[in-house]
Amino acid sequence: MRRLLSSLLVCLALPAGAQEFTTYKGHGGPIMALDVSPDGTLASASFDNSVGVWPGPQWLEGHDAAVTALNYQAGPVAFSGGDDFRVLMWRAGQSEPYELTKMKGKISGIAISPDQSRVAIASWDGSIRLLSFFDALDSNDDPPSVKIGGDLLGHRSNVTDVAFSPDGTLYSASSDGTVRVWEGDGSRIIANQGFGINRIVVADDWLAYGALDGATRIIDLTSEDELVDLTLDRRPILSMDHHAPSGQLAVGDGQGFIMMIDTKTWQITRDFRAMRQGPVWALAFSNDGTVIHAGGIDDVIYAWPVALLDTYDPAGGEQRSFLRDAETMSNGERQFMRKCSICHSLENGPSRKAGPTLHNVFGRRAGVVDGYRYSPILDGSDIVWDDTTIDALFDQGPDHYIPGSKMPMQVIAEPQDRADLIAFLRTATKED
Repeated sequence: MRRLLSSLLVCLALPAGAQEFTTYKGHGGPIMALDVSPDGTLASASFDNSVGVWPGPQWLEGHDAAVTALNYQAGPVAFSGGDDFRVLMWRAGQSEPYELTKMKGKISGIAISPDQSRVAIASWDGSIRLLSFFDALDSNDDPPSVKIGGDLLGHRSNVTDVAFSPDGTLYSASSDGTVRVWEGDGSRIIANQGFGINRIVVADDWLAYGALDGATRIIDLTSEDELVDLTLDRRPILSMDHHAPSGQLAVGDGQGFIMMIDTKTWQITRDFRAMRQGPVWALAFSNDGTVIHAGGIDDVIYAWPVALLDTYDPAGGEQRSFLRDAETMSNGERQFMRKCSICHSLENGPSRKAGPTLHNVFGRRAGVVDGYRYSPILDGSDIVWDDTTIDALFDQGPDHYIPGSKMPMQVIAEPQDRADLIAFLRTATKED
């Protein structure tokens, strides 16, 4: 704590214009993706089904599940993709998004070509979909002049990321352990490291990738040989961002660290414990490269001055409720915290969590909480939540009990655990 206070005092003593540690609060779930527009506006994608635009925030609501992919490089136009398999296009001044396309699997990456004429979408269905734009992305055409250019096939598993090089060449990564370059009508493998690859960054003459086993490696795009291996004894790599003007590469991992790399010397300049709890799922540099934004299991976006990274304590001082010591809770509360709390609140009133509040849930018909965007299967449902229906929900799993709903696939196998959860909810959700 003394380190944190002293670093804040250092920030306050910096000259006007210098950056300070900043937090952005308002999301109701973990932060899954971040990006910064050309004019410096920050956008965030969250497990709470929304995109936030900061400062503000302005909430962009349109997805029916967690938002996991985001691209703001054509700002003021933004693209988002989610676990609802959809890619939405958000244009300034328009209250509703335009659905560009829907895939057969979750959206894991969105890339825009340097000339802004193409958008590449990576999906868990194993394909990459190319969209071609014929007018400026910020035009007011409705619908926008866009053509689906077909799906690129070649990876043997989920496509986890896509990126265009500065010359417009498309690269992709997959959980099949490969990186591919797409040329003409086909592709070829330029890296095959065995474990799934989660993220890639492409520059003029090199490509960086981060993998499930913690590998952080750089490929020389001229020779396609490995240029340098920057792997540390941590896993997995979950996020990357590159600031070309300053030659900085940021790498976030599952243990809460952000590694900063100088791409001119290929030296690790900083290795910072950013998160006290959980992973770094999202990273984005400010446009001047002096600030790194990060998001993870907290509902908060953190922004650190790069020059002062080593002076800060890890962020996220409050332990997430679902990570509390099991011995401090009853079994019913423990089941709620593990299975329900990340999506549902117990309090009356609006919530930014991914699911509707459970306040006064017993005796309530499914799909009737005001202000919540339900999936069509629950809109007008005949289900009434009581001991029997809640037990069936977790006995069968939402994907079987309410197929087509936004609820994640999960079951509580033990009858006593389900009974304890129901007993806890009976008390915790009752009307004040």
